[in-house]
Amino acid sequence: VAFVEIVIGNFGVIDTGIWPEHPSFSDQVGLSDAPGNSAKRNLAYGPAPSDWFGSCQSGEQFSQDDCNNKLIGAKYFKDGFTNNSIKIIGDYLSARDADGHGTHTASTAGGNAGVDASIFDVDRGTVSGIAPRARIAMYKACWADAGCANSDLTKAIDEAVADGVDVINYSIGSDSIGFGSDSVAFLFAEAAGVHVATSAGNAGPGAATVGSPAWVPWVTTVGASTQDRTFQGTATLGNGAAYDGASITASVGPESLIDSVDAGDELCHPGALDPAVVSGHIVLCKRGEIARVAKSQAVQLAGGVGMILYNASNSDTEVADNHYVPTVHINRTDGDAIKAYIGSEGSAATATITGGVWTPITAPWMALFSSRGPNGGAADIIKPDVTAPGVNILAGNTPTPFLGSPGELFQAISGTSMSSPHVAGLFALLAESHPDWSPSAAKSALMTTAYQDVKKEDGIAPADPFDMGAGHVQPNSANDPGLVYEAGLFEYAGFTCGAGIPVFDQASCDFLDGLGIPFDSSDLNYPSIGIGALAGSQTITRTVTNVGPTGTYNVSVEAPAGVDVTVAPASLTLGTGETADFTVEFEVTSAATVDAWAFGSLTWTHGPHAVRSPIAVKPVALAAPGQVTGTGTSGSLEFDVTFGFGGAYEALPQGLVPAQADEGNVVDDPANDINVALGTGVGITLHTVEIGSGEKHARFSLFDDYTDGDDDLDLYVFDPSFGFAGSSGSGTSEEEVNVTNPVPGTWTVIVHGWQTDGPDSNYTLFSWAFGADVGNMAVTGPATAVLGAVEPIDVVWGTTPNELDPDMMYLGGISFTDTANEVGFTFV
Repeated sequence: VAFVEIVIGNFGVIDTGIWPEHPSFSDQVGLSDAPGNSAKRNLAYGPAPSDWFGSCQSGEQFSQDDCNNKLIGAKYFKDGFTNNSIKIIGDYLSARDADGHGTHTASTAGGNAGVDASIFDVDRGTVSGIAPRARIAMYKACWADAGCANSDLTKAIDEAVADGVDVINYSIGSDSIGFGSDSVAFLFAEAAGVHVATSAGNAGPGAATVGSPAWVPWVTTVGASTQDRTFQGTATLGNGAAYDGASITASVGPESLIDSVDAGDELCHPGALDPAVVSGHIVLCKRGEIARVAKSQAVQLAGGVGMILYNASNSDTEVADNHYVPTVHINRTDGDAIKAYIGSEGSAATATITGGVWTPITAPWMALFSSRGPNGGAADIIKPDVTAPGVNILAGNTPTPFLGSPGELFQAISGTSMSSPHVAGLFALLAESHPDWSPSAAKSALMTTAYQDVKKEDGIAPADPFDMGAGHVQPNSANDPGLVYEAGLFEYAGFTCGAGIPVFDQASCDFLDGLGIPFDSSDLNYPSIGIGALAGSQTITRTVTNVGPTGTYNVSVEAPAGVDVTVAPASLTLGTGETADFTVEFEVTSAATVDAWAFGSLTWTHGPHAVRSPIAVKPVALAAPGQVTGTGTSGSLEFDVTFGFGGAYEALPQGLVPAQADEGNVVDDPANDINVALGTGVGITLHTVEIGSGEKHARFSLFDDYTDGDDDLDLYVFDPSFGFAGSSGSGTSEEEVNVTNPVPGTWTVIVHGWQTDGPDSNYTLFSWAFGADVGNMAVTGPATAVLGAVEPIDVVWGTTPNELDPDMMYLGGISFTDTANEVGFTFV
């Protein structure tokens, strides 16, 4: 399979893979070893067809001649930076890998089978990629110092599709919800039949941390979990106490042990440690602020011989990095114990680091860092979709990194960047086994056959769908799922129309509506079922296609707590290739907990097939749109609300208020890093906004139409005590931060020039604060609430003498109450 990895890639190391003694999944799923086994471009033997070549681009330390029968393509994309006079440093100006990330992810997905892996001259076993016979094409659109320009990423995706790839792995993303051009590119990649796997993100374990583009339904979003083996080392103190942790480095000691605090810097920044204190010693360093390997580099630069790295929190994942000196990575409790030992023993403190060895562990647990649902972009779409191994994954490495110990062809690193290529590799295998399957069918197969015996990051509590999606992937079962849920361009387009995402124009949405394509995201034919606001009752529809033998499937339901679930029909008899619709009715009961998510599942069973869909529903007292919009100095609009309660009810207008519009200018941030920019002051512009007492809502916004170019600006908002209130960082300048019940005082808003169109950007920052009815908007609706009723709400604004200013942008809202408490809110 021609597999594309749109990340930094090093191509001298293409015959690498994942875990020791891990059998080839192509053997497990029974794929034929015969050439020409598929109609698609895939696991062919011998030289690749000549039409696969010609896509290798020469550059710094990389030549067209470096491509071969395995690596059939290598391109790089830099115009988003260099056309704007941004100099790329700390990286190779070519497709060559500068930090090992691209090599690692590509070799995980498609590295050859049976490869001997050695790190620091220690044999780590035999490794294999998930799809070891896959052809690989690499598209480098990220740069170690500058980050990723959205224009470059989008061009890379489009070229990959045009080149004829079958699978895209995208170990890239933002922690913020946005809708950038890469999301649009992936929509049309999916329509072209390309399977797309992407990382859920590394912003966990907090709720609603899945970002962009991972939140959109047409990509397969992968969380990260542990697997049943790791590389473990030990720090043994002079008093005999021993502490285990992650390590893949060699051994050292016994040597004297010091605390980095005594050497001048607790966090071990390179150049900050005193060589007179560090030289010849093992150093205890605290995790945080900079890269973990930069800390071991700091120890090496100061003459140290080893490092014990301890976490800032016991919840943090322990990671086996290719450190500059022998290192073991331990938890916070053990770090505090070692710190106390150093404090009591002083110069007599010693330690021995025993290098990491392959060690079996209990698994799978969700990785602490793995981003979680609910989906902040579309509450009805459960994200992530699945989870896969993403902790201490052994795969390829660049031997010439700009940061990290040089000369090593392998590394064991962690992240959802590592779990996503597992799924990309599985897509390659499924494309070989089932060349007629659509991307949505393959995605459905992985989701509905996943297993749920997964723990949260504490290793105790069961993971839920916002942790693991449908569950942990099971490749063999996915090869024979029985039924699949399919969706294509029209269905995804209907989702965008319903979500108000500006991809298709109104005429296109009207056309889809005429075809009966659903716009409600709960009705998207997705393998999971989500309802982000269940008021009273709601019925959704799904369609299944039988990709297995003729049979009768019977349904079983594990209902979410406090919700009754009825499926009709309860039995489906389908021949191979046949489809059938069914409905699922959800009804809130008196036992439901309002405004709390409840989980369950729906499973169709026939013989060996168990086609399981996770369910996540959130009972609410009232379901209303989050925002409605209108234009004109006066006018009206109407929208529907659904009541999840009965009795007294009020709809109270707040606002409308005109925006405070502040014009500004921000220069480009060459580091593409808000933390660096906050330190240097380069690439940020500060604004202050006064908010009075009694306001219920505040909003801070940037718009693409109010910048002077194709800019990517981000927003960061801080309250009067400079406490962090929120941020927005999409791939464009469409940014928005909302604050409920803002405290009165002077708020600070930072505009960050992540990537400006030219050396700087002119923009307008809009801000609003409101709470009271100011008399220019009227709201009418039903006099009382009736459980389960859908009722219209009419909004009229700007009637004489309260017409709105045509040169201003207004914002307000409607608060829905049961006369005692607010049960819903809609921005207007």
